[in-house]
Amino acid sequence: MPQLLNLLCKGAVMEHESLGQIFIITLLSSNFVLAMFLGLCPFLGVSGRLDTAVPMGIATSFVMLVASLCSYGLNALLAYAGLEFLRLISYIVVIASTVQLVEMVMKKFSPALFRALGIYLPLITTNCAVLGVALFQTARGYDLGQAVAFSLGGGLGFTLALVLMAGVRERLRLSDIPGVMQGTALSLLLAGVLSLAFMGFAGVGVAR
Repeated sequence: MPQLLNLLCKGAVMEHESLGQIFIITLLSSNFVLAMFLGLCPFLGVSGRLDTAVPMGIATSFVMLVASLCSYGLNALLAYAGLEFLRLISYIVVIASTVQLVEMVMKKFSPALFRALGIYLPLITTNCAVLGVALFQTARGYDLGQAVAFSLGGGLGFTLALVLMAGVRERLRLSDIPGVMQGTALSLLLAGVLSLAFMGFAGVGVAR
């Protein structure tokens, strides 16, 4: 696991990175969905309409922020106790508990939205982008401020990807699309085009 994290985080640990740089890089050039290809299940499943994409993005962003803060504290506590091997399971427990809280609140105050999101809301628990926030910030040795900037950038980047995809898919409903391109094929094609577009942000936020 440590070797895998080091490989995924190659070159990402830069002590001179400011909070703004971490935020911008995570939001755009290292977008969890369109650059690192994490969290693709809700990205493809909930991005059919803007009225479901935006709430899912906000819910995931909240879970990312809570997971980041708790993971920072847990990592320090486990390192102090010499129990680093419990990091992964501890992070998963925190994420699952936060998602359960979000489910309860949404079911209480917005039952219609709760039903519209369906299975994708509890699946935030298994969203690899959320777990990635906790694991990457630990591997990169971020302090508390950097961890918050990283989680906010990751959450807003996830929301941005959902909103862009939903906007394009809603517009395409008014177009005459060949039958062979409808459904999953079109969604994957759109995701690829968006990913190529985000490659244009490479280098944005990097100190010169």
